[in-house]
Amino acid sequence: MANKIETILFDFDGTLFDTNDLIIETFMAVLGKHFPGRYTREDCLSFMGPPLRETFEALAPENVERMMEEYVNWNLENHDKLAAEFPGVSEVLKKLKARGLKMAIVSTKRNKTIHKGLALMDADGIFDVVIGLDDVTHAKPHPEPLQKAMDALGADPATTLMVGDNSHDIDGGRNAGTLTAGVAWSAKGRAFMESLKPDYMLEAIGDLLEITDGAVRAQ
Repeated sequence: MANKIETILFDFDGTLFDTNDLIIETFMAVLGKHFPGRYTREDCLSFMGPPLRETFEALAPENVERMMEEYVNWNLENHDKLAAEFPGVSEVLKKLKARGLKMAIVSTKRNKTIHKGLALMDADGIFDVVIGLDDVTHAKPHPEPLQKAMDALGADPATTLMVGDNSHDIDGGRNAGTLTAGVAWSAKGRAFMESLKPDYMLEAIGDLLEITDGAVRAQ
């Protein structure tokens, strides 16, 4: 790739922060209450990525608000014991920031949940911008959240990399005109991420150090 990467937009859950068990267990708790025995942990993988409202509207349109409230309450109550950063993430993020790269979180999660995770990672001060579901009208894969982050950072899509673990991240990057990187540690599997044909496939978060080595122009 000839493009010099100067900005990195990160998805949060499943990319930097390992919330896979938390999300699956939360869905199982809520769905098990409303639809006993109907859904398995594997079924819940397909619910990971889209905004929560979108998922529950498809599953139970007559009961969306109640299920969302139950989901949020269970998730927050169990967050700190079931979630943690992926190995090496904080260290790599600090090195990227030291190189002068501009970085933002672009997530489909509520801002409160994002900041709760960042605090657990001791990474709240690393990101210049955090865009959550509360900040936008349209979530990924719509380009709005990525464009909002890039506008806030003064970033050029041609030198921006969107990193994520789901189709919404890769499609969102393409829709916003950025480069894209899939993560091999996605809960949906490496083969799924490869099928999306991102510009880069990260085997470990540290791969970003090589991809961006010398990428930032002198100020």
